[in-house]
Amino acid sequence: MANQGNPPANLQRYGVPFYATAWVPEDAVRSNISKDPEKSKDGESSSSSRDYVVLAGGGGEGHSGIPNAIIISHVDLAANSLSGRPVANHLTGSDLPYRMTVHPGGDGLICGLPNRCRVFKWEEILSSGDNDHDSEESERVVQELQDVGQQLALAFNRDGSVLATGGEDGTLRVFKWPSMKMILNESKAHSSVKDLTFSLSGKFLVSLGAPLCRVWDVSASAAVASLSKEKDEIFAFCRFFSRNGDDEVLYVAAMTDRGGSVITWDTTSWKRKGAKQITKDAISAFNVSPDGKLLALGTIEGNVWVVDSGSMRVKQVVKRAHLGLVTALTFSPDSRGLVSASMDSSARLTLVEEQMGEEHGNGWWVALFVVMLAVLVYFLKSRGFLL
Repeated sequence: MANQGNPPANLQRYGVPFYATAWVPEDAVRSNISKDPEKSKDGESSSSSRDYVVLAGGGGEGHSGIPNAIIISHVDLAANSLSGRPVANHLTGSDLPYRMTVHPGGDGLICGLPNRCRVFKWEEILSSGDNDHDSEESERVVQELQDVGQQLALAFNRDGSVLATGGEDGTLRVFKWPSMKMILNESKAHSSVKDLTFSLSGKFLVSLGAPLCRVWDVSASAAVASLSKEKDEIFAFCRFFSRNGDDEVLYVAAMTDRGGSVITWDTTSWKRKGAKQITKDAISAFNVSPDGKLLALGTIEGNVWVVDSGSMRVKQVVKRAHLGLVTALTFSPDSRGLVSASMDSSARLTLVEEQMGEEHGNGWWVALFVVMLAVLVYFLKSRGFLL
């Protein structure tokens, strides 16, 4: 009988409704935590794992009593657990960190606040205590993104040299990082920008928002294609990735009256390659694993789906992973673990189940067939049906 009083070690609640999560770059917090014996003890226990996730969210500007915070939690893939006590709990005062992107080179993270964006350095997040309600002096306001309204999408390219932001007002902005030299400023990219993704090479940027996806050539600062929806589709999320490092694919998670589906697009012709319905529920979060082999989907029902990106076959489903809708998903760098975050203030670690690859699977079936055939031949010979 399950012990209902003790939640599983891979599910933790932190008292903050989450809207964003990301895996922390390997060396970003290691040196800072090792300097603090208490944080090292609380965050890592006896594990030698150096994996961490950062989560952001809160209760907003109101007087709900729910704080706005950036939280770092230790992840132990070997033990399938998340630390119950955060390694860091950086409070952001009245500013809700609604969107977030982590610099891939360890240069901190950028959060989209209600009317601007701010840079948060890892050492500042880790050095703050639970009672730090506002440390605005030590955090850098991105002047080019001051008083621009809520940014609903933030993304760095793969090497961290370009930053893209998409506003609630439909404006798409692209900058060189860290100089913040403007590359593109399109005030009417969409009615509202919902998601952004860079191609692996950084050549293309896809912006998603009503009523379509637009493909931008970053170096030319120009749109090169528009990807229109069909029938009753509503585009929700977009991600580039490749399974072999060569043939890139654009994945678009969409919703229809039948449920959530994933559409694939050719990145040369920008034509549809296919579409597969995955779930009957609406998709509320989407991501692709670092190795490009897996897709993760979260739904408004609190379920988490892991899908093979090539065959589009469902590998794993975690029903009721959260009590509330799933708001964000992030894979570990080795693609073995998936952390999901929810508005119910919880984060969950899901270990990706290892299954036989197609080559191994086919070999297994061939071996089984040979064994069964041998048994059949022996049976027939023993009964005199074969000479």
